[in-house]
Amino acid sequence: MSTPREVATLAGGCFWCSEAVFIELRGVEKVESGYSGGTVVSPTYEQVCTGTTGHAEAVQVTFDPSAISFREILQIFFTMHDPTTLNRQGADVGTQYRSVIFYHNEEQKTTAEQIIKETEASGIWDASFVTKVEPFAVFYRAEGYHQEYFKNNRYQPYCQMVIAPKVAKLREHYREKLRKP
Repeated sequence: MSTPREVATLAGGCFWCSEAVFIELRGVEKVESGYSGGTVVSPTYEQVCTGTTGHAEAVQVTFDPSAISFREILQIFFTMHDPTTLNRQGADVGTQYRSVIFYHNEEQKTTAEQIIKETEASGIWDASFVTKVEPFAVFYRAEGYHQEYFKNNRYQPYCQMVIAPKVAKLREHYREKLRKP
């Protein structure tokens, strides 16, 4: 009998960065880049980039909870992006880069709220969290060229300067959680 799979929908800035990080984790079966939290049906990347659709760049992570828990995914999420900057991650600015956990059930909501309190209290970040915890409504998969972006464009400057350091940080701090330690 196989373990039921769970889904986490997370927005923490650029979806290329988040996808590159989460796909490395043991127990994660699929990561898709896309858009969530907005009002336009089936938005395009160009529409989302205007900041007028209400969507955040997000990833949808399908995982085996017997191998990695939602709690562990959130702990990594809060290590790999800055949850204290409103509508921005580094040079990426706009509401599409906001920090949001789109919960799929009450258990995820409770876990998200607990992790935010615990992580804020730990003092890892110098400022208060701006991460929102919102109910999941819909996820729109981004255009094909956004999927596996880091894997397919590893040597582009953005990938080298922004994504590669996040992947290196993951490998350094979460070695035991990686597919290939």
